[in-house]
Amino acid sequence: MSTTSPTTERSAATRSTDGVQSLAPRRRSFGAWFADTGWRHLVAIVVSAFALFPLLYVISASLNPKGTLTGSNQLFSAIGIDSYVRILSDPQNPYGTWFLNTLLIAVVTGAVTVFIGACAAYAFSRMRFAGRRVGLVTIVVVQMFPQLLAVVAIFLLMSTLGDWFPAIGLNTHTGLILVYLGGALGVNTYLMYGFFNTIPKEIDEAARIDGAGHARIFFTIILRLVAPILAVVGLLSFIGTVNEYVIASVMLVDVDQQTLVVGLTKLVANPRYADWSAFSAGAVMAAIPVMILFLFLQKYIVGGLTAGATKG
Repeated sequence: MSTTSPTTERSAATRSTDGVQSLAPRRRSFGAWFADTGWRHLVAIVVSAFALFPLLYVISASLNPKGTLTGSNQLFSAIGIDSYVRILSDPQNPYGTWFLNTLLIAVVTGAVTVFIGACAAYAFSRMRFAGRRVGLVTIVVVQMFPQLLAVVAIFLLMSTLGDWFPAIGLNTHTGLILVYLGGALGVNTYLMYGFFNTIPKEIDEAARIDGAGHARIFFTIILRLVAPILAVVGLLSFIGTVNEYVIASVMLVDVDQQTLVVGLTKLVANPRYADWSAFSAGAVMAAIPVMILFLFLQKYIVGGLTAGATKG
C-alpha cells in the first residue's frame, strides 16, 4: 500500500487550485473596460440620440393639431391626426398629385441614370479610345461647379427648347428628367468607373473566346457583377431627385405639375402663417418611399460604396 506525505498532497492541491484559477476568467475593472470598449458604446448612444432627435421632433410637430412649431417644443404634448387630414384633403394643395409626380420623376430618373451611367462607365473601364483620359478628367472638373450656377442657363435653354418641342420644355416632367439626367451623369459615371475596374478583365477575355461581343458581355455578365454599385447609384439618384428643390421650382410652374418639395415649401412660405404641422406631416409621408427603398437595398450599400475605392 503506497502512502503519500502531507507535503506531496499540499503540492498537488496547490497545483490543482492554480489550474482552476488560470482557467477562470479574470474580471476586469470598470476603468479598463471603459478604456477598451465602453467609450465606444457611449459615443454610439450620443450619436444615435443626436440623429434621432430631429426625427422625433418632426413626428411630434406633425401630430400637433395647433400647426405651429412653438407649440411643439414639448415632444408629443398634443397628439392628433388633424395635420394629416388637412394636407390630404386640401384642394389648393394637392398632396396626392405632388406625391405621384415625385415618385414618377424619381423612379424614371434613377432607372435611366443607372443605365446610362453603367454604359459610360463600362466604356471608360474596358475600352481604349482617343480622349478617354480627357473625358475622365472633364467629368471630375465639371463636378467642382455648384448646380446653382446653371439655373439661369437651364431656364433659358428649356424655355427656347419648349418653343420647338413643347413636350420637353418648361413646366414638363420630361424636361425636368432630362435636366436631372444631364446633371447626375458625371459623378455617377466616375463612381461606377471605379467599381467596374475591380471586375477582372479575364472574365471579358474568356467571354470573347466564346464569341461574345461587348453588348452581350455587358448585359449578361458585367451588370450582374456590378449589382451593388447599381443599387447605390439608383438609391442616391432617387433620394437626390426627391429632395431637389431649386431646379424643380424653376422648371415646374403649374400646381398640378409640381413635386413634393416645391409644393410643401409653399405651406411655410407665408411669414404671417406657416403651417408647420401640415408641412411636417407631408415630410413624414414623403420619407416613407425613401425608407422602403433604403431598407430594400441595404445589403448592397456598403459593398457598393467601398469596393470602388479598392482600385482606381
